[in-house]
Amino acid sequence: MTTAFRSADRPSTPPHPRTGAALSRDLRNRGRRRLLREDALTALAWASGAAAVALYLADGGAGQFTSPSPALTAIGVVAGLIGTDLVLVMLLLAARIPLIDNAIGHDRAMAVHGKLGKPALYLILAHMVFLLLGYGMADGLNPIAEGVSMWVNLPDMWLAFISIVLFIAVVVTSLVAVRRRFPYEFWYVVHLLTYAAVLTALPHQFSVGGLFADGQWQRWYWIAFYVVVLAALLRYRIYAPLALTFRHQLTVQRVVPAGDGAVNVELTGLRLEELAGSGGRFFIWRFLAPGMWWHHHPFSLSADPVAGRVRITVRDLGRGSASLMTVKPGTKVSVSGPYGLFGHAARTRAGLVLVGSGIGITPLRAILERAEFEQGQATVILRASTPGTLYLRDEIAELCRQRGATLYELVGHRARTGNTWLPRHQTGQRLADYVANLSDSDVYVCGPDKWAESVLADAKATGLAGTQLHRERFDW
Repeated sequence: MTTAFRSADRPSTPPHPRTGAALSRDLRNRGRRRLLREDALTALAWASGAAAVALYLADGGAGQFTSPSPALTAIGVVAGLIGTDLVLVMLLLAARIPLIDNAIGHDRAMAVHGKLGKPALYLILAHMVFLLLGYGMADGLNPIAEGVSMWVNLPDMWLAFISIVLFIAVVVTSLVAVRRRFPYEFWYVVHLLTYAAVLTALPHQFSVGGLFADGQWQRWYWIAFYVVVLAALLRYRIYAPLALTFRHQLTVQRVVPAGDGAVNVELTGLRLEELAGSGGRFFIWRFLAPGMWWHHHPFSLSADPVAGRVRITVRDLGRGSASLMTVKPGTKVSVSGPYGLFGHAARTRAGLVLVGSGIGITPLRAILERAEFEQGQATVILRASTPGTLYLRDEIAELCRQRGATLYELVGHRARTGNTWLPRHQTGQRLADYVANLSDSDVYVCGPDKWAESVLADAKATGLAGTQLHRERFDW
């Protein structure tokens, strides 16, 4: 039996919708501003690498390309500068900075973060190799002998070698094939070595070779860059979660069955109305109980706050989430967020299409509750193999009735070929067959990876722009 968060319990109701033209104009303008921010951040990231190289060349690096030995050394320096720049950009992408999160979303930020790992490592390795070649040529030593000499005779070089080993460990453990062999907690702890790698690399940058000597512009550039990254990490990875946790004082009130293998975890706290409108975006929850406190859980709200309560809906999908099936009332909860663009801020059109499967249905319920649309301009499609996995079905049906949204419940096992996001008996259908105003709608999809990709492929085949399609992985 499920327990609904009734609209009658709420201190406020969804906003009265504007006319279609006014809403569409506002959403399109908001979308353009977000894309401008995305372009500006992209340009700034590229400019940071260009600035690092330009400052090095301006501070005398250009004069090194006169003979083989200094040229090899200069190439190594440039590789190291760009590699370090990429590492710092990676840290900023993982810092959960609202400016970045609101422009590209948390999952895209983390995707770019992951893609930069290998290039950064290759550049850092090239930095080491070219310096050993360049210095070795000048000293008449082979690269291995030069490396030993640098380790023994140059200050902080042993820390630099340790930094490279740490970077290699982080990148290797980040590979998908390797990550699947270990629990997330192991990978997460190893990934924290990135911070140790940066810290151990820092001393030799200022003590060896005078690259960042007093009086050079690049010295101040790199000091400023490091300070910005450190401040962002302290502000958004440490202070912000602590502040949010102390502000809201969340405590588990009760755990209620919500269907096949799922529960509603209801929490009480202070000033929870501040979380209203966060539907769709996810928070990172940590339940402060023995054996659970070290697990991070990325869940969205499944309903807006009601009468001092907030709710998440959890399905047993693994060891971490399974423990929440029996979490005890009174358990304190740490929280950070909200994160991502899977919410109202990403909309660009007056129409709204919500397509969910499995536990992915739950964030759509929260989006539906607050979304602004005219009657008949929203369509909700719930997909499940069995009726028991239509999570929060009664609540969603009631919201659709109250708000004038069209609801489809597509139940049945998937086909192996054709339009595989639909049940077997409906594989000849397309998304456009369910949504009359699809071309003027935003489509939000949440569910298993392959299934969601099939829905998005169907939507793209109708000619929808990428800005109209929204799917975000709730990830750390």
